Amino acid sequence: MAISVIMPALEMAQETGKLLAWKKKEGEQVAKGEPLLEIETDKAVVEIEAPGDGILAGVTAQVGAVVPVGQTIAWLLKPGEQVPAQTAAAAPSARSVSAADRGAAAPAASVAQASAGGPQISPKARRLAKELGVDFSALRGTGPDGVITAEDIQAAAAAAAAPSAGEPMSQIARLMAERTTQSWTTVPHFFVVREIDATRLVAEHKRRAAAIEQAQGPRVTLTDLLVALVARTLAKHPRINATWTGSAIRLNKDVMISLAIAVPDGVAGTVIPRADALDLAAIAAQRMELTERARANKLRPADITGGTFTISNLGMYQVDSFTAIITPPQAAILAVGGIVDRVVAVEGQPAVRPVLTLTLSSDHRVIDGARAAEFMRDLAAALQDPEKILG
Repeated sequence: MAISVIMPALEMAQETGKLLAWKKKEGEQVAKGEPLLEIETDKAVVEIEAPGDGILAGVTAQVGAVVPVGQTIAWLLKPGEQVPAQTAAAAPSARSVSAADRGAAAPAASVAQASAGGPQISPKARRLAKELGVDFSALRGTGPDGVITAEDIQAAAAAAAAPSAGEPMSQIARLMAERTTQSWTTVPHFFVVREIDATRLVAEHKRRAAAIEQAQGPRVTLTDLLVALVARTLAKHPRINATWTGSAIRLNKDVMISLAIAVPDGVAGTVIPRADALDLAAIAAQRMELTERARANKLRPADITGGTFTISNLGMYQVDSFTAIITPPQAAILAVGGIVDRVVAVEGQPAVRPVLTLTLSSDHRVIDGARAAEFMRDLAAALQDPEKILG
C-alpha cells in the first residue's frame, strides 16, 4: 500500500514548514528510517526520516516551498504501485493523522474563518493581523485553497514597515520573531532574580569534569552541571515544570530540559529528556550531540520536541545577567549570566567571591511569586552545595 509523505507537525502552533532539501531523488528506493528530507520550522532545521520502505514518487513540493502542516508532498510506492489519484484530496486525511499523532493543532485550512465576502484566514493569522495592524482584506493567502496564514500576515507587516528591501529573513528568523512577539504580548511574565556565591559550584565543576574526562568521557561544561542541578530541583517543584494548555495547568511527569543553542539566524531549543535521572557524563554527551546536530542543520524531530523548561546560558558571552522570554506552552525559562568576581560580605568582612546571577521568567497564569521564590531558593541551595545533590 502506498505510504504518504506529509509535512509533519513538530509543535502545537506550527502551521507550515519550509522544504529545504530532498535527501532522495524521485524514483530512488528509500528504506524506513533513512533521512528523506529537511524542513525548516521556527525552531530549527530538522531532518525527517522516511516513514516506510518504498520508491519515492509523486513529489509535489519543491525545494524552497512553504507547505501547510499535514499536506501530502510525496509517496513511497511498492514495485508496480501507482501514485494514488486525487493526491490533493487525500491531504486532509493525512493532516488529521499527523495532528493526532503529534498532539498538534489542526492546520489552517481546516479551521479557516471567512469574513463576510472576504478572504479565508486562519484564527492564528487573524489574531496576528490584529496585533500588527495588518489589513488582510486584499491579501492572497499561500495556504490551501488560498487561506491566509500567520506567515502571510508576518510578511505583509514586514513589507509595510520596510520602505526599501532589507536583509532577507529565513523561515526560522521570521517565525522566531512572530513567536517571541506572541509570547511577550500574551503571556503575563514576571521575574525573580537571585545572586549566588559560585565558589563551590566552580570547584565541583572542575573536579567532576577532570574525573569524567580522565575516564575518557565527554568534555563537561558548566552548563552541563547546571542542567543536572536545575533538573533535580525541578523534580521537587512540579508547578515550575508545568505547561499552560490555554485554559488549564498540566503537570508534566517528566523533566525535559530545553537548552537554548545559538544557530545561524536564530536559536534552537534542543531537548535533553528526563535530565533529572541522568548523570553528568550522560548529560554532557547528549548536549554535545545536540549542539553538533544543531550547528550542522541535522536536528531530528525528537531533538526539539517535548521541552518542559528552558535554560538559556549567555555566560560564555561575558553577559552578567539578562531576562529571557518564555517559550509557550512552557511556564518558565531560566536566564544564566556569567560568573563574575565581586566584593561581597563574608561574615561581616569584605571578600572577593565568584558570583552567578540567575533570572527566572515565569508565566503568572501557572506560577505565583511564592512558588517562583521557593524554586529559586532551592536551586540556589543546590548550586551552592552541588555535591549534596549529585552525590
